[in-house]
Amino acid sequence: MKKTPSSLVHGLRRRALVLPLAALVTGAPALADDDLRNWFDDPFFQITAAVPDCPLPAGPYTDESDKRIQSHRRAEKGTTCWLAKECDRPSAYAYDADIANEVSAAMRERHPFADTTLWVTVQGRVVYIEGCVARPSQEAEIEAFVRALPHVQRAMAIVRTESSGRVPYRLRQPR
Repeated sequence: MKKTPSSLVHGLRRRALVLPLAALVTGAPALADDDLRNWFDDPFFQITAAVPDCPLPAGPYTDESDKRIQSHRRAEKGTTCWLAKECDRPSAYAYDADIANEVSAAMRERHPFADTTLWVTVQGRVVYIEGCVARPSQEAEIEAFVRALPHVQRAMAIVRTESSGRVPYRLRQPR
């Protein structure tokens, strides 16, 4: 069966979305900081620090090869939001700094997850929360908390609940 151009494009788009998520979920090995860079200047910051020895996530730091893979997907996602009239701003990524400020302010004001160690990455109105929590139920609570903030399209908590458990996110080696 011969593939049509539209089915090829659909397949490529699906792979472009799945590859970055697969790296997050598979718990890829730690990468040295020398190999990583925040190429797109995505907001990345720690919001809580109560769980000792919680591994530092790689966050938006990636190597140059992954940067090239992400570039096309990010350009398409950014402008699609505007063209579909789902965004007031010309790019989904134009909201990221404001979302980061909202997450920080909400955490400072409410202190809802004091028994956690969490880092936040904001990319195109999607908020990734990575780190360690005390209870499994906190994963859904964190996602709901962040999703309720202005301009957030999606929130994904990728967390470890047991100190000896497998880390479900990519790691970054501290300097």
